[in-house]
Amino acid sequence: MLKNPIVFRNNKKYFDKRGFFQEIFLKKKIKINFVFSAIAKSKKNVIRGLHFQTKNKQTKFIYVIDGKILDVVVNLNKKSKNFGKVNKFILREGDILIVPNKYAHGYECLSKTCTVLYHLDDYRNPKTENGILYNDKKLRIKWITKKPILSIRDQHGKSFDFFKERIKSL
Repeated sequence: MLKNPIVFRNNKKYFDKRGFFQEIFLKKKIKINFVFSAIAKSKKNVIRGLHFQTKNKQTKFIYVIDGKILDVVVNLNKKSKNFGKVNKFILREGDILIVPNKYAHGYECLSKTCTVLYHLDDYRNPKTENGILYNDKKLRIKWITKKPILSIRDQHGKSFDFFKERIKSL
């Protein structure tokens, strides 16, 4: 079981006159059984997250197809000594981040546009989707934009205190 986020950078690209070829997932290196994929395209200053599932918890394989993002993960494992710890990563085209299933995940698009591919090890369940408010004061996340573009769902995320008090554990 994966306990901490892992970043892979500078994955080898094979260039020729047509462009490039890049391997992004090899089961022999990453022993996770991904069953669901999704893609998101965003424009600058979009923040997506902080999302997690209370059931059907998902390990996430995040691949930046193009652009640049500030990726943020929050440890939601109440049994961990790092519970509530925030990790931030600047990811660019070709970078990969693997997020364990007991973390909330979100990111901000820093470039004109960005496209992010997700591979997940469990299916999405809208009934058990949850979110923590992106700018929760207890988490002290320093996003780069001062005027984020947010979904209605992300505008109404729950506080980290609400998560601690009401959700038993991931």
